[in-house]
Amino acid sequence: MLDEKDIQKLVNVFITREEFNETISNLATKEDVNKVLTAIDGYAKKVDTYAQEMLMLAHKVDRLEKWVNEIANKLGIKLEY
Repeated sequence: MLDEKDIQKLVNVFITREEFNETISNLATKEDVNKVLTAIDGYAKKVDTYAQEMLMLAHKVDRLEKWVNEIANKLGIKLEY
């Protein structure tokens, strides 16, 4: 049979209904998760767009550098980097 010490040990191990309800009320809801996912999707789109713009800019810079080198060669100018 359980004595008072055993019962007290059990009480100390398990949480109360109030503690359980408080813990449950602090959990994220599906709406909270959806808001976070929507925000992440928005930032992912911005990063993707930025990466594409940087790639296009890199190609443009490469093309301009090639033209500058061709012009320098035709004019006999040595470019130093």
